[in-house]
Amino acid sequence: MDVEILSRIQFAFTVAFHYIYPPLSIGLGLVLVFMEGRYLVTRNPLYEAMTRFWVRIFALIFGIGVVTGIVMEFEFGTNWAVYSRYVGDVFGSALAAEGIFAFALESGFLGILLFGWNRVKPWVHFLSTIMVTLGSMFSAVWIVVANSWQQTPAGFQVVGEGLEARAEITDFWAMVFNPSSMDRLMHVWLGSFLAGSFLVMSVAAYYIIKKRHLEFAKQSFTLGLHVATVAALLQLFSGHRSAEIVAEHQPAKLAAMEGHWEARAPADLYLFGWVNGSSQETYGVAIPGGLGLLTHMDPEAPITGLNAFAPEDRPGAVNFVFQTYHAMVAIGLFLIALTLFAQFKRWRGRLFNTRWLMLLFVPSVFFPQLANQLGWYTAEVGRQPWVVYNLLRTSDALSEAVQANQVLFSLILFTLVYMLLFALFIYLFNRKVQHGPNAHHQDDSHRPRQDDMARALESPNS
Repeated sequence: MDVEILSRIQFAFTVAFHYIYPPLSIGLGLVLVFMEGRYLVTRNPLYEAMTRFWVRIFALIFGIGVVTGIVMEFEFGTNWAVYSRYVGDVFGSALAAEGIFAFALESGFLGILLFGWNRVKPWVHFLSTIMVTLGSMFSAVWIVVANSWQQTPAGFQVVGEGLEARAEITDFWAMVFNPSSMDRLMHVWLGSFLAGSFLVMSVAAYYIIKKRHLEFAKQSFTLGLHVATVAALLQLFSGHRSAEIVAEHQPAKLAAMEGHWEARAPADLYLFGWVNGSSQETYGVAIPGGLGLLTHMDPEAPITGLNAFAPEDRPGAVNFVFQTYHAMVAIGLFLIALTLFAQFKRWRGRLFNTRWLMLLFVPSVFFPQLANQLGWYTAEVGRQPWVVYNLLRTSDALSEAVQANQVLFSLILFTLVYMLLFALFIYLFNRKVQHGPNAHHQDDSHRPRQDDMARALESPNS
């Protein structure tokens, strides 16, 4: 393989691995806010125990997420020097804003969140939980803004020519509020809320099946279910809006997502299928005129197809984009059905007695994570062959000095290191889950509340 393919694989691997953790921390942070808020309102020690337990899980996720994200910044300089020069002004501004408005806020209050129990007033600790959650959400803001600028550039001018060309910001707020940034940000936030809430429900369902910490598990599951239901329903509308933005600003990507080849014609909406790139045909089950209805509210509306673009300007892996997009949509619809069915069972009072449903929720933590990954694959591969849409080609963004064997060696090394980190994460996560919630890490001055918490954690059946 050549340098371009290896560099793309390396960056895709490091980004995909890193992106396991930020959605979990964002989503779990939101759940923590609700848990601790419930404790402050009700003073029920069970909610304090829930918050303490999930804060420990949050700390583990946050730590691994920080470590795995460092490598990407170095890859910009080592493998993508031309790209770094071209977008340096844009990315520099966005990443500086992340450091000032997000990382400083998040890390500044993280110490209070982790070690402030019984050392600060309850409302101060609750404030730290809110600030850490907002910090993680603000961090997503600037990363998504920078990436969205690559998809729909705005607020800039190109200075210089050839390999020395670079994008220079002329309007900071136009860059921030580029045509796709806010819709994509909402999509990322909702996906993160799903990831965090399903993590909570997964662990809670495990405890319920094992008949351990039943009251703790039931309350955790219920709270996570409420967050997941709202996020799943909102994600449906957010996804629709994102598709409209793609249709308006990146028609080649939309054509690849739906396997639409004709230059200008009404297009079907595929439920599933297969794209044959060599024959330029798409096979599958489709809703006639559905794509026009979805994007223009008119089934007869003509949609720009891949044949309207020169072959070198089309996404190369059309079937890959088609499959990742439809798999993401399928998972999203499944999550809506799953959460609504669970809410129906809860309303009937049979949720926690339905063993097969609890068994399904244990591995359900993987569903939103997979959907998040598939969504990024669709966005990034669908943007090809451009690294900055219609401005800088991926093949022109590489570092000239890097050789294929160097990239391959570093890719193998990163893979080994990341696999070790993932094994460490699973080991520590499993230890915390097996250990379970408890009240044995409090100061002696709070022993009476500790006893209350211990009684609240276990039901008579556990």
